[in-house]
Amino acid sequence: MGKLRFSAVENAISRHPQEVGFPAVKTSEYFGVNVFTKRKMQEYLSQEAFNSVMDAIERGTKVDRKVSNQVASGMKAWAIDKGATHYTHWFHPLTGATAEKHDAFFEPASDASVIENFDGGKLVQQEPDASSLPSGGMRNTFEARGYTAWDPSSPAFVMDSTLCIPSVYVSFKGDSLDYKTPLLKSIEAVDRAAVELCNYFDKNVTRVNVGLGCEQEYFLVDDALFNARPDLKLTDRTLMGHSSAKDQQLADHYFGYIPMRVSSFMREFEIEAYKLGIPVKTRHNEVAPNQYECAPVFEEVNLAVDHNQLLMTIMKRVAKRHNFKVLFHEKPYKEVNGSGKHCNWSLITDTGVNLFAPGKTPKTNMLFLSFFVSVIKGVYEYQDLLRSSIVSLGNEHRLGAAEAPPAIMSVFLGEEMNKILDELETRVSGKKMSPDEKTELKLDVGKIPEIMPDNTDRNRTSPFAFTGNRFEFRAVGSSTNVASPMTALNTIVASELTEFRKEVDKLIEGGIKKDEAIFQVIKNFIVASKKVRFDGNNYSDEWKKEAAKRGLTNIDDVLDALSAMVSDKAKSLYEEMKVFSARELHARLEIDIEKYNKKLQIEARVLGDLSINHILPTVYKYQNVLIENVKGLKELFAENDFDKLAATQLASIKEISSRAAMVNIKVNNMIDERRKANVIPEIDKKARMYADRVKPYLDEIRYQIDHLEMIVDDELWPLPKYRELLFIR
Repeated sequence: MGKLRFSAVENAISRHPQEVGFPAVKTSEYFGVNVFTKRKMQEYLSQEAFNSVMDAIERGTKVDRKVSNQVASGMKAWAIDKGATHYTHWFHPLTGATAEKHDAFFEPASDASVIENFDGGKLVQQEPDASSLPSGGMRNTFEARGYTAWDPSSPAFVMDSTLCIPSVYVSFKGDSLDYKTPLLKSIEAVDRAAVELCNYFDKNVTRVNVGLGCEQEYFLVDDALFNARPDLKLTDRTLMGHSSAKDQQLADHYFGYIPMRVSSFMREFEIEAYKLGIPVKTRHNEVAPNQYECAPVFEEVNLAVDHNQLLMTIMKRVAKRHNFKVLFHEKPYKEVNGSGKHCNWSLITDTGVNLFAPGKTPKTNMLFLSFFVSVIKGVYEYQDLLRSSIVSLGNEHRLGAAEAPPAIMSVFLGEEMNKILDELETRVSGKKMSPDEKTELKLDVGKIPEIMPDNTDRNRTSPFAFTGNRFEFRAVGSSTNVASPMTALNTIVASELTEFRKEVDKLIEGGIKKDEAIFQVIKNFIVASKKVRFDGNNYSDEWKKEAAKRGLTNIDDVLDALSAMVSDKAKSLYEEMKVFSARELHARLEIDIEKYNKKLQIEARVLGDLSINHILPTVYKYQNVLIENVKGLKELFAENDFDKLAATQLASIKEISSRAAMVNIKVNNMIDERRKANVIPEIDKKARMYADRVKPYLDEIRYQIDHLEMIVDDELWPLPKYRELLFIR
């Protein structure tokens, strides 16, 4: 097996970009060629249909059913011109992946011929009969009916020979069964609240868009080595494996030279992404060996979420052509850095103002500060809910592992912004400002643009950091559908902006002038959220102690963290903002718990199988080799010489026997605990049993196997080792 492991990488073919059909043209010449863009709509749609779709995209109006036939006809014509033969409603079920059911355009005609047909009804709504997709108890197994509905705000695209129509997915009763529906509702909520607050400063603002840029981290592994690791194939992570003598400790991979084979893969998936309108901008080596990152430029959040899901699909498909597998698991390898999906989030008005960019006048800085402190207060008030949106079995391995933020939600602002907020708190505190003080304060605030750009270091340990003109949610896991954390963040901020406006209105009704009222509410928000601000090392034990003193929660247990989504506070928030009903929240909690359960169950079964059927037979085989060696030494040498010459072999035989016995005992114990858990009918109790009684065995069994790996002959070891998995040449 050892020889096979080494030959797998050696036999991989490194191809020059021109040899895999890369276009010898500028990116701008083929960007979005497979997308039904505005330009394509103008070409294929009537003016009436085009205006109707644009109104839906820009103003959130509904596309008239009569007009939808025109849209469908134009969309079909464009797709067929692109070689499409089928169409599908492309949606985001609660599995975490995307889903699609393809239907052919052709239909039988009365004269026994066939015609291409696609009308407005098929565009607007479909019934995918997706009864096996998770619903969290919102429908019975026999209730198969569910509907997908066209989302005009995300453009249709052609992939392979299929027209893909981004859609929402709801139950027969209208409950959301996907990630997109609540995301769209949260976008409406934050837009509504943000516009109302903006109108204090600029009546011309009629819409506020949410911007998102996702930095996607991932690992690459050679396809042959991946296929030789059942744990990677079935769980997306290595359940055993001793650390390599060299991994990331020299920091020589980070931002280093990209191997040609990897570069060829990157170039090809970028081209496929560009064709689908995904604006991938950045690529580089990440910290761990074989770890990389790609990042697009900012887009509207709904489109950014669709593009991130689509990008991961493209990367997986292209990787196969380069004999790679892409790993999006948050922690595929023990003791090297895991992968995250840093979400850069912003709010931008339809007048072109970034609400998180300090302005050049007192008026624009008051606007900036109003939104700035509202976000900080939202993170503080809803820290548990924000955490619940990013926790998972995979992210549990990554968070708090001295490589990623801990489960404590805190906000990094940087020295200058903290100084400004502290000064505002002090100068406004407890008294009505005189005209001179107000003018002086405004002038001080007006200096922010001169000190803000790149004035604060970037705190890579913070889960939620301000980076100059946006907030970066760094705690999100690499495999996550980012619609979930974005829905939570949008809703939280919408609530805080609404509260901010209401507080200002109260003060104005009490006779306080608008500017002074805004200043007072800014100060109140600063004081109320001060505990969540932290600029130090989030990895340190000192911060954990300090956070506890401040009353910040540190919930690193996934099941406990998930429960926050159905707290009374969360229900009240989501129902008030019209994003989730209590019924939908409970369903999502059940789905997340069940997903945790099943993934942990799979990991336990895979580890048990590998231990008993792969590792122990190999260990016994090597032990027999040692035993034969000892017998030979005993025949050849006198007793005194034998004791010295056979000491190492005897020690190894004893250690192998001891560790093999422990593996066998612990695997059997784990199986017993798993059987007990499996008969528990209540999903939450079953999950707790798995977490408390089954999960600990994964580390205990691994500990023994990883030590055995260092003893057994490398030529006999049945699985590729870390030193082979982690280094692509």
